[in-house]
Amino acid sequence: MEINPLSIILVKSDSKGDRMLFRYPHTTNNQRDSSQCTKRKNPYSLIINEDLLQLPFPTSNITNGNLTGLSDEVLSTLFAVKPELCELKFELKVNNVRFVGHPTLLSSRGLKEVNSSMLFNVVFALQAQASHSVVKCYYDLSRRLGIALRHEEKRCGFLSEEIKMMVSTHDEVAARSEEESDGDESPYELILQRSSLARDLKSVFNSLSTTGIINIMINKWIQVSFCLPQKVHQSHKKGLIMNPEMIDRCLSSLRPYHGLLLLIEPLELLESLPTDASPALRRMVHMYNPLKSLQTLAADSDLTLSQVFQLTGHLVYWAKATIIYPLCESNVYVVSPDAVIASQLMEMFSEQFPGLCLLQVLSEFSLPTSISQKLNPLNQPQQQTQLVKIIIWLLKYHLLLQLHTYVQYMPTVQGRNTKDAKSSDTSSPTGTVENENGQQQEDSSWSLSDTPKGTPSDSKTDMPLSIHKEDGIFDYQAENYPIPSDDMILLDKLCRLGYFRGGHHLEEIMYLENIRRSQLLQILDKFRDILITCENEDPAIALFYSQFGSQ
Repeated sequence: MEINPLSIILVKSDSKGDRMLFRYPHTTNNQRDSSQCTKRKNPYSLIINEDLLQLPFPTSNITNGNLTGLSDEVLSTLFAVKPELCELKFELKVNNVRFVGHPTLLSSRGLKEVNSSMLFNVVFALQAQASHSVVKCYYDLSRRLGIALRHEEKRCGFLSEEIKMMVSTHDEVAARSEEESDGDESPYELILQRSSLARDLKSVFNSLSTTGIINIMINKWIQVSFCLPQKVHQSHKKGLIMNPEMIDRCLSSLRPYHGLLLLIEPLELLESLPTDASPALRRMVHMYNPLKSLQTLAADSDLTLSQVFQLTGHLVYWAKATIIYPLCESNVYVVSPDAVIASQLMEMFSEQFPGLCLLQVLSEFSLPTSISQKLNPLNQPQQQTQLVKIIIWLLKYHLLLQLHTYVQYMPTVQGRNTKDAKSSDTSSPTGTVENENGQQQEDSSWSLSDTPKGTPSDSKTDMPLSIHKEDGIFDYQAENYPIPSDDMILLDKLCRLGYFRGGHHLEEIMYLENIRRSQLLQILDKFRDILITCENEDPAIALFYSQFGSQ
């Protein structure tokens, strides 16, 4: 997988020259280097230049998921950049490998030696086809490690001591290899035993390859926390590639009527937080409930809405939570089109809900189904509570997708009329009218001649509901006609504000205009001849489903 790193490398450069200090993994590399470096039997023999041109150059530096084909001397030369390139993004592509790092320069103030400066670089080796988003995340991690090491160097000279120990270990192993003709000892195993920094770098590599979450203490003093979202979100849904850009799009679409759904238990989340975690985050987790909107959660937690939005974005980025619409009886759910039912998931469901089968429960949502349709008034409260828990569990693993109702205003062909009787006499069957010069032009005004359900059927008392593209729908200022009803005025208002253009679902309209659901449903039923409804997912929530998130 292009998300996982191939290797992590530490290089330094100072007045004594550049040198490879540590690389992990290293066992396979040493075996590969010794096999590929062909030793000449005669040390005094010459290599003809023409023969060098005939040697096959490797086109791949990846073998079984490990970095191969590049010696320590070559890598140290490549990564020990000039001081002018320090504190900038370092990116280098060699064949099918991409190296990413952040060279950091330590001034003489941070070193024990006088008039000296040192450059060090923590480099990650990735597959060349790694996306720009993945490369950006690894660069950010390299920069954070550089900042932490520079801080510890200035505080207590930690990096200088570690480098001195690594260099002495390299020299010790090299001297031992010269004495023993067949010696093939790796200095990196010995460095791992002696150096805490090497063990931290190994822990970083293993965490990136497994969970994607890093929490280490450099020199047991400064904490480095990092999350690789492309990796960590796959723990809840395998195959879901969640880039930071997608999360930013989700957070920009976040609204106060949205809700929060924790992917882990609240107590487990609180225990995993560091000691210096934000008190606001702890307070919000204590007041958490999937039935609450973000606006209600902010009020209950005594926080501002902007604070709740920021904390929500933090939890979503670290795959501790996802965005939903608060659970209520009107919510409509359907099986997610990219749901993958694995045997492990079925076992987890059976352990959580004994006696129930995951496939059978999902089959009940093959068609869009609301919670109210699943609730039985004769059921016990425990059964209703269990239904809510089941839906929450299915939403955690993205097995259900919520559908919202969108409304599109669509006038019928029978409603095509002109503003007055004069223009109607000159109208043509094709929907065009003649102007003063006798030329035909399209009619830009519409009227609803069909009486909606529930309104008087007497044509003499009907009001000409003329439709204008800019002014709205109803021209209820005409004389000799009754005052329109409240439903007609509300429909005209919503159309003027652009809510019935298919881009706003009912929940959003209810929040923005402070309208009850019953009012909207009454309008949809009363004017169903001209209002078309469709059920679709919320774009902010659909980003967490792999089929929609990649679009």
